[in-house]
Amino acid sequence: MIAAICSTVALQVRFDWNLGIEYVLVSVIVPMLWVATLSFSGAYNARYIGTGSEEFRKVLHAGFTLTAGLAILSYAINTELSREYLLLTMPTLAAADLCVRYAWRKRLHRRRATGECMSNVLAVGPESAVVDLVTELRRGSYHGLTVVAACLRESASDEVAGIPVFGGLAVDDVVDAVRRSGADTVAVLSSSELDGATLRQIAWGLEKTGTDLCVAPALLDVAGPRTSIRPIAGLTLLHVDHPQLSGPRQVLKDLFDRTAAGVALVLLSPLLITVALAIRSTGGGPALFTQTRVGKDGRPFKIYKFRTMVVDAEKLLAELRAVNEHDGVLFKMRRDPRITVVGARLRKWSLDELPQLFNVLLGEMSLVGPRPALPDEAARYADLVRRRLVVRPGLTGLWQVSGRSDLSWDEGVRLDLRYVENWSFALDLQILWKTFSVIFKGAGAY
Repeated sequence: MIAAICSTVALQVRFDWNLGIEYVLVSVIVPMLWVATLSFSGAYNARYIGTGSEEFRKVLHAGFTLTAGLAILSYAINTELSREYLLLTMPTLAAADLCVRYAWRKRLHRRRATGECMSNVLAVGPESAVVDLVTELRRGSYHGLTVVAACLRESASDEVAGIPVFGGLAVDDVVDAVRRSGADTVAVLSSSELDGATLRQIAWGLEKTGTDLCVAPALLDVAGPRTSIRPIAGLTLLHVDHPQLSGPRQVLKDLFDRTAAGVALVLLSPLLITVALAIRSTGGGPALFTQTRVGKDGRPFKIYKFRTMVVDAEKLLAELRAVNEHDGVLFKMRRDPRITVVGARLRKWSLDELPQLFNVLLGEMSLVGPRPALPDEAARYADLVRRRLVVRPGLTGLWQVSGRSDLSWDEGVRLDLRYVENWSFALDLQILWKTFSVIFKGAGAY
C-alpha cells in the first residue's frame, strides 16, 4: 500500500500524468519489487519486528538495494528511466515505510505492556543466570519475551523468581518442559554443563516441535556490531572486536557534540536567560551552580548547572546522609528539603542540565555518555566501575533514558558499562531521540 501510494505520487509530481505506458508499468511493478526486496532483506522476519534499529536498518538496506538494482537494470537494457522519478520514489518510499513501522512499533509496545503479543520463553541454565534473564525481561516488556518456565542445573525448589521449574538440563527434560509450558522459544544460558554435544541434541529435539532456540554467550552486554561468527577448522568461534574508544569515529563524535552544543546554546539562549532570571528572582543567590566532577580518564573538571537548591546545600548534605533513599554511592531523596520551588520544576523537565552544553562545547563532556561522577563517588569505585571513566561523561545516557533516579546503583552502572562497551554513533543518536521522550514524561527526576 505504501509503495503504491509513493510511486503514484511520484508520477503525478514528476510527469503531471503526462507519461507513457512504461511508467505506468513501472509504478505497478515497484510495489511488488519493494515487498520482495524487504522480504529478502529480512524486514518481515518476526524476530526483528518491533526491535527498532535492526528493523529500520533492514528497511534502509532494502531501499538502497532496490534503487541500485533499478538503476543498473535501466542501464543494462538501455531504458531511459527518469532519474527524477527514481529519486522521488525510492527515498520517499523508504521514509514512509520507516514512519509507518515506527508508529506500529509504538502500538506493539503498548500492547506488550498489557501482556499481549508476547513470546513465551523457557529458560535453561544456572539458577543465577535464569534470575537475571527474568529480571531483565520483566523490566522491559517491549522486548516481547516473557519467561514462563525454567530448566535448572540444580534447584531445591519448584520455582525460581516466581517461575515454575520443570526439570534439569537433560534433553528430554527441556523438550518435555516446552510441551508443558507452551513455550515457543528456548533460551539456553551459559553453563559449563551445556557443551556442544548437549546443545546439538537440544536443537534436534526442538526441531521436531518448531520451537526457536536462542543461545546466550558467556560474554554479556556486548552488542551485535562488535561480534561476528568466524568458522575455523570446523569450529564456530565468536569474534569480539574491541570497543571503538579512539580513532576517526571518536573524532566525528567530538565534532558532532561541539557543533550541536554550539547550535543549541544559540537557539536556547532566550530560555537560558529566562531560567536564570527566575532563579535570581526567588531567594537571591547565583543562577549557576558549579561543582567538581570526574571526567574522562579520571581528570577533574568544573560542571555547570542551574542552581536548584538553597545556597548552602552542600553544607546541609552531611545532615541528610542518614536518610539517603538510593543504594550504592549516590545520594538521592525524592523530597530533598534543599530543593527550591523553582528548582523542583527545573529538575522535572531537566532544564537544570542545560548549562552543561558549555562543558560539551569545551570538550569536557559529551552529549551522550555515562553520568559525570563526584570525586568522592569515583574514589569509591571498584575496578569494574572505573571502566566507565574511559569515555567522557554525558549530558544524557543509557542510565537517563532507562529510568534515571528510579534505577538502582548496580543497574545504572551496568547500563553505563554497556554504553562504553557498545558505543556507536547510531547508539548516540538513538539515546538522544529517547531523551526527549523521557524529559517530556518527567519520570525518575528528583
